[in-house]
Amino acid sequence: MDELSRILGSVVANATPLVIASIGETITERVGVINLSLDGSITLAAMLSFVVAYSTGSAAAGLLAGMLAGMLIALLIVVASIELRQDQVAVGFVLTMLAADLAQFLGQNYTRRPGPTFPTVPVPLLAEVPFLGNFLFNHNILIYFSFLLLFATWYVMYRTRWGLALRAVGERPATAFARGTNVNRTRYLYAALGGALVGLAGASYSLAIKAGWANPPVMRGDGWIALAIVIFGGWHPVRVAFGAYLFAGLRILASTIQQTTDFPLVLVNAVPWVLMILTLLMVSSGAVDWLMRFTPRRLRWVVRLLALFGVRGQEETAASRTPGRLRRVLRNFLRSDPPGALGSTFSRE
Repeated sequence: MDELSRILGSVVANATPLVIASIGETITERVGVINLSLDGSITLAAMLSFVVAYSTGSAAAGLLAGMLAGMLIALLIVVASIELRQDQVAVGFVLTMLAADLAQFLGQNYTRRPGPTFPTVPVPLLAEVPFLGNFLFNHNILIYFSFLLLFATWYVMYRTRWGLALRAVGERPATAFARGTNVNRTRYLYAALGGALVGLAGASYSLAIKAGWANPPVMRGDGWIALAIVIFGGWHPVRVAFGAYLFAGLRILASTIQQTTDFPLVLVNAVPWVLMILTLLMVSSGAVDWLMRFTPRRLRWVVRLLALFGVRGQEETAASRTPGRLRRVLRNFLRSDPPGALGSTFSRE
């Protein structure tokens, strides 16, 4: 049991940067902005965070530097889209390559150097609880923040007027504008917030999870994984976080297989990617509808649980008792529909 708790704790720790980055991208895309610069942003933020922390001796200063880097890159994409009418995908793709190369160039003199990190802070009393103690309450402050971020994002997005306005701007900006929402200002605000979280994810690599800086960066590629996780999670923070933990678990499983068997390393490293691609294909195709045919009908508690997270069956009332209700709710929970105005620009004219 202690070994299982240790493994699950390792999954939680290693998933933290992906959770933070994926939730940041979820917020950004929910408001209608595609930030394809994630991989470069995470890498640049990781480098800047470590360099600033190393130079100042303050991990907190490094954290702020990483968040600022992520925010500025995200704002460049929004400015190019809103003010210059440029394609968000093209701008983001160019920025991710530029940021990644810039990180390796500027950070080449800081590789393999020790620097300040965020220490483990066990939660008093809770850290002593059998099994759950090591699993959830024996981490550093950034991991605890990821837990709070997940709950706060879900609550704001689905239980507040701010969240309603955010989703409206990403789905139907013209309607949101007609109801008094400043569409472009809202996009600036939430894109900056999402970018700051992406920068925080980069900082968590070099200041907490895999402390230090190395060339080539160990986090290269994780930005693309985060983008895939957002699609996997259907732009819903809870499902996105689940995807991040799932991918981290698959990585650890692949590493364990490689250490205990003679299975080819290349194939082992490909396992998480293959499973993620298969899952993306499933949630983006008609396979979910086919699987729903075999869902047991008498599981009403699942409907109520998913309703708490803002997932309801379409074209149904609260009083509905039709046998297919659970299947429709589960289909809405699993399917992957992007925000209606994702990647588009908005003009009052």
